[in-house]
Amino acid sequence: MKVTVKIDNRVFEVEIGDLRERPIRAVVDGDEFEVWPEESHSEEHLGEAAVPFIAEALAGEQSTTGERGRTVTAPIPGVILEVRVQEGQSVSLGQELCWIEAMKMKSPIRAHRSGTLQRIHVSAGDHVNHNQILMEYTD
Repeated sequence: MKVTVKIDNRVFEVEIGDLRERPIRAVVDGDEFEVWPEESHSEEHLGEAAVPFIAEALAGEQSTTGERGRTVTAPIPGVILEVRVQEGQSVSLGQELCWIEAMKMKSPIRAHRSGTLQRIHVSAGDHVNHNQILMEYTD
């Protein structure tokens, strides 16, 4: 499905993948994002709810993967508001790792896979750059 999303007077053409999958894949200007709709949305209303979640992804919800999926990097420059995990903690796919504020939007960064976090490189209040490593998995 293709939709048009307007954010701060910029228009984006967004191609959205299967709304029943988790995460939902969205492609914007050749960049792929993972969109994690909130649990509270029912399946029948998911299509209506998808557009706001795409906007959140553009503002930094999606976590990107580094070499062999070992790292979680900042999807956009911003400020880390909260870190919700600790070094050595096991996390599951889709779990909130931290919150980032970017472009006046607060968004969670979620685990792109299950695993154990070896190292956390950021704390609340840290300013991060695009693609800066935030966390590393053990394997």
